[in-house]
Amino acid sequence: MTKSAVAAAVFATTTALSGTAALADLNLYCSAQEEWCQLMEKNFEEATGIDVAMTRKSSGETFAQIKAEASNPKGDVWWGGTGDPHLQAAEEDLTEAYVSPMRDQLHPWALAQAASAGDKTIGIYSGALGFGYNTDMLAKSGLAAPACWEDLTKPDYKGMVQMANPNSSGTAYTTLASMVQIFGEDGGFDYMKRLHANINQYTKSGSAPIKAAGQGETLIGIVFMHDAVAQTVAGFPITTVAPCEGTGYEIGSMSIIKGARNIDEAKKFYDWALSAEAQSLALQVNAFQVMSNVGAAKSDKAPDMATIKLIDYDFKKYGSSDERKRLLSKWDNDVSTLPQ
Repeated sequence: MTKSAVAAAVFATTTALSGTAALADLNLYCSAQEEWCQLMEKNFEEATGIDVAMTRKSSGETFAQIKAEASNPKGDVWWGGTGDPHLQAAEEDLTEAYVSPMRDQLHPWALAQAASAGDKTIGIYSGALGFGYNTDMLAKSGLAAPACWEDLTKPDYKGMVQMANPNSSGTAYTTLASMVQIFGEDGGFDYMKRLHANINQYTKSGSAPIKAAGQGETLIGIVFMHDAVAQTVAGFPITTVAPCEGTGYEIGSMSIIKGARNIDEAKKFYDWALSAEAQSLALQVNAFQVMSNVGAAKSDKAPDMATIKLIDYDFKKYGSSDERKRLLSKWDNDVSTLPQ
């Protein structure tokens, strides 16, 4: 083999091992649903000509990856996922401050998210926590329909409830933080212990429980309500519930990763992702969150936040690294180890 042939073979092998990220103009970490992530990647490439390498992981997993890569960042921008880990990343100086010229088009709650993080993140969508149940399975079981958080702890539902693991899922961490705020810390952990007795599986992804319910693999899935609505729209027998006690909510967020290698492209994506045009893409993949751009398209199928009993969720406290670590450690020690 000639020297040039050897060099070509080595280059091909190196490229294959390093993946497309090495060749991309923008490395996007995405924590929304897979289809939405792919749609954002495709449309941004078409709009700008910038090549994107997209990696989809849950909020907790992405936060852990960014933290692990802090000394040698691989990603440029983190789009989607619950706001709490974005706030934690900002607090730990893992993300860059950026003030987009698109801010005058956004709802106040999106700007409040930015203000609480020193402009190191910003709100891109909002959604309320709740649960959904499979109406066909419920009818066959003869059980009463659950309407409240407390209903999910009834012995009747033993082995019929599914939620994600709060260590990997932003949805599940929001659930844990919401229960502590609704019932108080002692009452919240007592609730999580009683709920644990009815859990059949803790999934890695926050949306997985309602997908399992849609497929008839579990009766009830604890998720953000827009994810339950998406299953109904897709033709599955899912009823969405806004719990009677009240509920927490998320502000899905976006952040530029500190030390991003492609900072100019990251800012271009950031600005584009805040536009009404980009945010209106959500409806193409049945993402029914409330988008942060006031001009983004809306669906009459989306949960009406004005009719849901929302708690005054303390994003600053429960988005802090110390509080997250403390709550997760307590859940690991006091809840997850209990027998079922």
